Amino acid sequence: MGAAGVRRHDPERRQRIIDAAIRVVGAKGIAGLSHRTVAAEADVPLGSTTYHFRTLDDLLVAALRQANEGFAETVAASPALADPEADLAGALAALLGEFLGAERGRAELEYDLYLAALRRPALRPVAAEWCESVSAALAERTDPVTARALVAVMDGISLQVLLTDAPYDAGYAREVLGRLLAPAPRPEG
Repeated sequence: MGAAGVRRHDPERRQRIIDAAIRVVGAKGIAGLSHRTVAAEADVPLGSTTYHFRTLDDLLVAALRQANEGFAETVAASPALADPEADLAGALAALLGEFLGAERGRAELEYDLYLAALRRPALRPVAAEWCESVSAALAERTDPVTARALVAVMDGISLQVLLTDAPYDAGYAREVLGRLLAPAPRPEG
């Protein structure tokens, strides 16, 4: 078999394709994503993208799953989760500030992929996995209902900052998250 018939073994090609898809979405949004744009970005033949990811939704699922790992892992690794005396609201507000500050471009990319689930049902389970993984990590310090509420509030604050270009207000975030973590007042009487 001649050189043209030999398949080159490239075990990292799938990962390069996912990384390229993330870069394409970061630069051009979901609308700019195609097998062709990803193949060009990854510097692989077009057939490689369709070999590893039959549909664009398959590729988006892999990209969203990879993008979601960062923040969930950061929350899970927070020392505040292991220390019952730590200021969890303050720690979460600081993590959110890092996510929306130094990593703002990454935050925009992650939300672009996350919100694509509104129109692409194949992405919904991955979006749900992210919510569940962050909630599970937070439930180590609080109850499951409060953990889900904390995730919802962090999502809401993130979206408000990203969509309005408002500066992130760590004090506000800490106050709101702290209210969720405060013991419920006992009814009088």
